[in-house]
Amino acid sequence: MTSGSLGHSGVSDPLKHRLIERGDRLLLRVLSDSLQEAARRAGPRLACRLGCTDCCLGPFPITLLDAWRLRRALRELAAREPHRAASIRRRARDSLARLAASFPGDPGSGLLFPDERAEEDFASRYEREPCPLLDPATGACELYEARPVSCRTFGPPVRLGQEDLPPCRLCFPGASSGEVEACRVVMDPDGIEDAVLAELETASGAAGQTIVAFAIALERFPTDAVAEDRPASCAPR
Repeated sequence: MTSGSLGHSGVSDPLKHRLIERGDRLLLRVLSDSLQEAARRAGPRLACRLGCTDCCLGPFPITLLDAWRLRRALRELAAREPHRAASIRRRARDSLARLAASFPGDPGSGLLFPDERAEEDFASRYEREPCPLLDPATGACELYEARPVSCRTFGPPVRLGQEDLPPCRLCFPGASSGEVEACRVVMDPDGIEDAVLAELETASGAAGQTIVAFAIALERFPTDAVAEDRPASCAPR
């Protein structure tokens, strides 16, 4: 799949939903394969494991595709384990109570303003804020299979888009820059994420980034319009 192969016009919202779902599944398979290769190259120098939550702190930005995936997974969890899903939503609401006043974006939609400096200041101010998906008892992500792309690609040295991302500070201790570079893997060489995200943004009429707390805590989110015939109306639970 290339960056232009998801383009469809004049189709119903449910069909758009299926197209996006199919593209997202392909994206996750590609990322999983790339991450396995990254782990193979890194070997024991990769410190990532259950209970290591260094990357689960701070209100990091996520894409609308990440938010769409998380909301879908939470609905599925609510149908199977309503109490567990309610706990995740409660943590998200509690997080928003701490974050909303300083959120560098629109709290009604949950979308960040395109202000990189403000995002950095916000993230720095709340750098110890736990992700609402983090189970405090186990240190596990409660929606692990639907986790954002930034979570999937954090740890080993990877290339995502045009950016070379460094490894987690806990990985590759004492390794030279050459050793790190030898382990770098291109995560999404065909730009599948950009293609699916563009389709989702076109279908929903929304663009930008958000944070996990808003993606989980809002009763309605802009991407909810994709599978329905009415526009999204965003309001906190």
